Amino acid sequence: MSKKTSYSYVGIAFVILVFGIWFIPRIVDRITKGDTVRNDNRSEQVSKSDFSVDETAPLDFININGTPKKVPSFSFTNQDGETITEKDYEGKVYVVEFFFTTCPTICPRMNKNLVQIQNKFEGYENFGVASFTIMPKTDTPEVLKAYAEEYGITNPNWNLLTGDQDAIFELANIGFNIFVGEEETEEAGFEHSGNFALIDKNGFVRSRQDHFGNPKIFYSGIISEAEKYDEDGQEQEISMLKEDIAKLLKE
Repeated sequence: MSKKTSYSYVGIAFVILVFGIWFIPRIVDRITKGDTVRNDNRSEQVSKSDFSVDETAPLDFININGTPKKVPSFSFTNQDGETITEKDYEGKVYVVEFFFTTCPTICPRMNKNLVQIQNKFEGYENFGVASFTIMPKTDTPEVLKAYAEEYGITNPNWNLLTGDQDAIFELANIGFNIFVGEEETEEAGFEHSGNFALIDKNGFVRSRQDHFGNPKIFYSGIISEAEKYDEDGQEQEISMLKEDIAKLLKE
């Protein structure tokens, strides 16, 4: 072997030695701190670093006469003309709202907040939204499709649903205890709550506790994270909803 070749091997060995001294401790340190990702399938795993998730405070079930409240059966048509039932959401965490496309007041605010939540959980195949229109006579699948495109609704599990008005009103007022109704004094002739309901993978309504230890039941959907508070001093709950979605995705 020539001296030149020997010098080359010595040089290579020196580079490998320096690499090991410099990088290996840092790789070990990253693994120890949990910075490395072993599973990139975000549809199956929620990273603790993504959200402030309090593992010691599980979300409450909403009990009615001692029985956990579960989403009732429903069957409506979505923006693509497909029939969607509660079974399409089995195994998914999802948010429920009641709205209508020509709503001039709270609906645009609610859906902008939901789009922000959608984007936060982009790529999670087991997260969705169910938006029920309370004005189905005019909110046809075609109208809902255009509305979805206007607002940037891209999650394949976000269904904008239309159908029989009486069935939708019953689902809202009795099924979810979210108020909707016709009101002649309102600009559009309808009145409804701006709250969201959070549903777990098994179809149960869930929420965190309030300061008195009681379940909050709903999440205000009107105030944005950027606004922080409304004119009455009520604090936004979108951040809270994001944290609780992440918690349910880990169950």
